[in-house]
Amino acid sequence: MSSSTTVAPSPVQAPQKGWAGQSVPRKEDKRLLQGEGVFVDDVKRHGMGYVHFVRSPYAHAHITRIDVSEAEAVEGVYGTLTGEEVAALTDPFFQIAGAPGGQIKDYSLAVGKVRYVGEAVVAVVAETRELARDASELVEVDYEPLPALVDARKALDADAPVLHDDAGGNLMWHGSYEWGDLDAAFAEADRVVRIEELHFHRFNSTPLECDGALVEYNRGVGQWTIHTNNQFPGFAAIMMGPAMRVGLDRLRFVTQDIGGGFGNKITSHPQLVVCCLLARKLGRPIQWTEWRTDFHLSMSHGNERWFHDTEVAVRSDGTLLGFRTKALDDAGAWLRYEPLGGVIWAQVTPGMYRWRHIRVDFTQVATNKAPVSPNRGYSRMQHLWFTERVIDIVAHELGLDPVEVRKRNYIRAEEMPYETPNGCVYDSGDYARMLDLALELVGHGEIETRRAEAAARGRLLGVGIGSTLDSGTNNFGQSRLINPELQFSGNNEVATVKLDIFGEIVVTLGTTPQGQGHETTAAQVVADILRCSPDDVHVRAGHDSYWNSHAGFSGTYASQFAVTGLSAVKGATEMLAGEIKRLASAVFGGVPVEALELADGGVRIKGSPEAFLPFMACGAIVNANNAGLPEDLDVTLNCRYVYRPPFQVPDVERKFGNLTLTYAAQIHAAVIEVDPETGWYELVDYAAVDDCGSRINPQIVEGQVMGATAQAIGAAMHEVFEYDEDGNLLTPNFYDYHVPHALDMPPLATGAIESPSPFTPLGTKGMGEGGGAGIHAVCAAVQDALRGHGDAIVWDSCNPYRRVWEMLEHPERSRALVSVT
Repeated sequence: MSSSTTVAPSPVQAPQKGWAGQSVPRKEDKRLLQGEGVFVDDVKRHGMGYVHFVRSPYAHAHITRIDVSEAEAVEGVYGTLTGEEVAALTDPFFQIAGAPGGQIKDYSLAVGKVRYVGEAVVAVVAETRELARDASELVEVDYEPLPALVDARKALDADAPVLHDDAGGNLMWHGSYEWGDLDAAFAEADRVVRIEELHFHRFNSTPLECDGALVEYNRGVGQWTIHTNNQFPGFAAIMMGPAMRVGLDRLRFVTQDIGGGFGNKITSHPQLVVCCLLARKLGRPIQWTEWRTDFHLSMSHGNERWFHDTEVAVRSDGTLLGFRTKALDDAGAWLRYEPLGGVIWAQVTPGMYRWRHIRVDFTQVATNKAPVSPNRGYSRMQHLWFTERVIDIVAHELGLDPVEVRKRNYIRAEEMPYETPNGCVYDSGDYARMLDLALELVGHGEIETRRAEAAARGRLLGVGIGSTLDSGTNNFGQSRLINPELQFSGNNEVATVKLDIFGEIVVTLGTTPQGQGHETTAAQVVADILRCSPDDVHVRAGHDSYWNSHAGFSGTYASQFAVTGLSAVKGATEMLAGEIKRLASAVFGGVPVEALELADGGVRIKGSPEAFLPFMACGAIVNANNAGLPEDLDVTLNCRYVYRPPFQVPDVERKFGNLTLTYAAQIHAAVIEVDPETGWYELVDYAAVDDCGSRINPQIVEGQVMGATAQAIGAAMHEVFEYDEDGNLLTPNFYDYHVPHALDMPPLATGAIESPSPFTPLGTKGMGEGGGAGIHAVCAAVQDALRGHGDAIVWDSCNPYRRVWEMLEHPERSRALVSVT
């Protein structure tokens, strides 16, 4: 390849299918369905204290006085922790950002100032959860209120309140990305479509289980054991260790079952630091279980993003030539995982489309809102929604069929692997085929007949399409595009597979599963290699960083388990298979390894099935009866393997390189009916088609697709974190924040294709972030339904009934956002 291209990973040979590809029953389900799972709130210790946080009632205020004496005087209260103590005992958290955002000082409790409603100010510990909550009301905190900033669009105004004086303003990060030749693209265009403003709203996934921890401190060795549902312990340790002034080996993370993560449970490290400090200060285990309102007020909202001054160069036939836009990201009060959102969108720069000329001017600011964090589809979801909106608005303005515009501009199957303008390599896929299947599932050929039938009933029918790419397995080197000083690159994951003394096959994972079926799929991969049944494979539940199955980036996030986790399992199992054969070679008197095969729970000589050594005998020989084995036989039957994806460090100057390894895809199609009198609408038909490469367990994949669909419908129709002008969250719990339930779900048809990745050992891609497709499918269906009834433009990602009514009543307001020259 020329110097202007990315070096694509070398293709690997995928194994033949055996157990992989079958919907075997999930190993996890027996304990979970019988109520025998172990979640963080199930972990109890004698004498533990329950922590409750005193939270700020102000969005922005100086803290002028804290008095904990009355609370500490209550019988059964064990102690408290304040921000001033935290500042004395810890250093500020490491910041991913360079200047100016990297200059802020972020502690685990507010120090001197609060910056959003719900920010933790004091921690109170008592013998019961209820007493801790009651005692927290006795803590006296005096505030000096300050003006609040709740609109990111005003954050850089000269008169805007400044959240962080250390940063010199509210700008946290800014970067410009440009690839191709935009001047040439716009000169070639027949039309330029201008879109003044688009808005992707603030919402979040809502796991059944909120955040929590049980933390113990061993004073003799200076080690904390942290039972927690944090889903990315590798990142938590990197943040916590330097702040607490201890080595990472002093932090042992333990998890069994987690009740959902969705990225939200990555940034609980401030609360975990508080629990660690309290465990050491009070000499007792500390238990923290988050209340739902606390979760909504203070934990990990999804990124809110504005797109301003978008211009799209297009030919009259709908061929897309290029676009430019200004993205404005609202990070909230702290950069807990930011500004990674300022680069992760670039994994999917062109979306599914073939345009080569792109400019994105990206700005991230602080506001007096809760901090943001990864949220299922983190940063890519916002950008992909934007590219899909551009497609539909272009089609709408030029009078073209949005289906045909997509097919004209989709990256084609024969072009795979496809290098994007910024050097990412899409590994495989057939988007046009997926779209055809989705449209077929919703009966697209009969849409006009159905539209007329709906009109006869006084309803407006609309159909919409949403496409998304599930970029999986991050190259952490992309962080250098936002801070060149960061020494991050690549990725890794680890697993161990051993054959124990009685022939048990035991697997440990570095990942922290949250319901995705890791135990089941790992067992399927192991069974295929060892030629046994998944029932013969025991995959240890959960995660323990002291199990020697932990690497720096261990965890479950960014749709990577099917690639990194299972590839580590595959590597360790192949090592074990090789050791079993070498052992059998010695036991059989020097039979060549090539003459041996694994089958039926043991190893045998090919063509001589009576010469058979069961796994139990292998385990017993090595672990208990090894005297007399050849001295040069290096066999332990305990194999650890670290999988390292084939990444290179991106080019920082050009902002160019392969930022992620795989690209799964989902295409959703939605059909809605709208009541034109009220704006109320319902989903009457829905289809989701996925391509995640090789499907290890199709039923588990389908469950992920259904979950993504529910996430999308909730976000598109109901779920939103709205703040008033003073920074008060108006949707702080499930009374006001409506998560879809079974009755909200439409008839759902699913379909799938498989285009195995040529770059991964199993042909897998990873998937689970496809909710963005559904959000846009609903948006597009609303816009289609209003066609001919004011021709309003859908400019926001959330469209509750009242907004649809407003678009019907005042279509000119949204129409004014779009122009064509």
